Amino acid sequence: MNPRRRMPIPIRLLSYALPYRGRLALAIGALVGLTVFQLAGPRLVRYAIDNGIDISDGTVHGSMRTLLIAAVLITAAAAARGVFQFCQTYTGEWVAQRVAYDLRNDIYDHLQRLSFAYHDQAQTGQIMQRATQDVEGIRMFVNMGVIRLVYVIVLLLATLGLMLTTDWKLALLSWAFIPPTAIIAVLMTTKLRPIWMQVQNLQGELGVVLQENLSGMRVVKAFGREQYESKKFNAEAEKLFQNSYATNKIQATYSPLLNLIWALAMVATAWFGAYQIVHGNLTTGALAQFMLYLTMLQLPVRSIGWVNMFWARAGTSGQRIYDILDAESAVQEKPAAADLGRPRGHVRFEDVSFGYDTISPVLRHVHIDAKPGEVVALLGQTGSGKTTVVNLMPRFYDVTGGAITIDDVDIRDATLASLRRVFGIVQQDVFLFSATIGDNIAYGAHGASQEDIVRVARLARIHEFIESLPDGYDTWVGERGITLSGGQKQRISIARTLLLDPKILVFDDSTSSVDTETEYLIQQALAELMKGRTTFVIAQRLRTVKSADQILVLQNGAIAQAGRHEQLINEEGPYRVIYDLELRDQEEAYEREKDRLAQIAAASGERETAAAAGGAD
Repeated sequence: MNPRRRMPIPIRLLSYALPYRGRLALAIGALVGLTVFQLAGPRLVRYAIDNGIDISDGTVHGSMRTLLIAAVLITAAAAARGVFQFCQTYTGEWVAQRVAYDLRNDIYDHLQRLSFAYHDQAQTGQIMQRATQDVEGIRMFVNMGVIRLVYVIVLLLATLGLMLTTDWKLALLSWAFIPPTAIIAVLMTTKLRPIWMQVQNLQGELGVVLQENLSGMRVVKAFGREQYESKKFNAEAEKLFQNSYATNKIQATYSPLLNLIWALAMVATAWFGAYQIVHGNLTTGALAQFMLYLTMLQLPVRSIGWVNMFWARAGTSGQRIYDILDAESAVQEKPAAADLGRPRGHVRFEDVSFGYDTISPVLRHVHIDAKPGEVVALLGQTGSGKTTVVNLMPRFYDVTGGAITIDDVDIRDATLASLRRVFGIVQQDVFLFSATIGDNIAYGAHGASQEDIVRVARLARIHEFIESLPDGYDTWVGERGITLSGGQKQRISIARTLLLDPKILVFDDSTSSVDTETEYLIQQALAELMKGRTTFVIAQRLRTVKSADQILVLQNGAIAQAGRHEQLINEEGPYRVIYDLELRDQEEAYEREKDRLAQIAAASGERETAAAAGGAD
């Protein structure tokens, strides 16, 4: 285990501030300057009262020169305090924002490197909550829990020391009110802490509900579940409201109590200070100075609880963040992994087994030998393991038994980047980004020209549709491509894949959402492109199956039958069952369509012959 993982979470988080130690030191230096000039104010007030005002004979006499000097010094101290406060606020917030920036980037980058196995289990709403609200909590911790802690400690110690040197009797009297104030402040934040943690969790749960509802809005409306979803959201929002309201009630209860205790401290100090003045043991200016110090002392004493709360929140938020950052991908790249280069495309599965867990195997002892340029069709019922087969080749998951090789190189010995560069994948669930159609086609092909984009769009038989749009290739695609039909999305996805010019093609049910005519056009384009490329197709169309060099029928995670269409159609087995249930109707429809087109062509030929004969007459 990494030794850093055994460190307390707040300490680990502070490591993010170390690269900015210069700015951090500047912020702390500004805090010291701020404290010095803040403490200078009461001393100058004492100077003004004791030296600028004389009431010894029962009348008030003042030295305007002394008062003017004191006023100038107090103003200068206030101005200097303002400069240092600006520097501290600006620099401290800069460091805190940089820490938050680095954390968000690390979270995002780490999420990109985690395998499918992690994302299969993770909730999008919770991840978004951690990358936003939890990171915001860390930002506040750096600024208010760390930099502010230095300010609280320096101000507290300096104020206590100056109070003691001003009048030790008054100091001891006023200090008696510090413990109950600190205890109540800590007690308040102790009660608030678990509720705030619950609020954070509820915000994540609310985000999950909202994200799922917005992503599945079409399903919600299709099934008329708007009222049910509203009640579900309201239930989560009610929990969040109750917990947030509970924090306000606690603060409303304890804050007046804190004010009361400190008011009693002020009264007691003023009474005993006046007693000291009457007996000639204290000057009026000294009492004013002491009262100002007492007022200043209220901030660091009451801040103890809040600083404690920021550290506690950092512990919880940091733990939620490190749950992501410490997560290890199930797919690891070897330190000595080599670049796969441009292989010929000879793919072999050697006794491959796989399971998402140790209890339920998905694939069992699978052997596949796909030679360069061959088309391999994968058939089987839902859950038979077809998609798992194609997901194992680019190492979206790692095999739990056996090996997969490309040109006799174990894919675990290749770098992930070079391995995935070899594959062109059109997945079953086509995802398009909120960008232009041109940008979506060019996704993954850095530096692709407009000519290249148009070329692959023509090959995917989507160019004419794009050109018919008002903005053409600059047409904006809605979130997840909801403004396009299923067939249009799939053809854009095919164009995007073709632009990569991959050596191995994977089509995961890529033409299942298009009509027969569109499928025919796509197959025409793909026929030339598949030459020289090894192609794996999760097939649902008879035309694809009949043209495949190998048909692999999967059943319960194992290959039940393998061969070509002409061979398997004459054998008893699962292929015959699939053919009778799903493919025979397609063949009959295809034959009817061929007959219809032939009749149209024949009729057209007869009309042309008749027209020619009439012309001869």
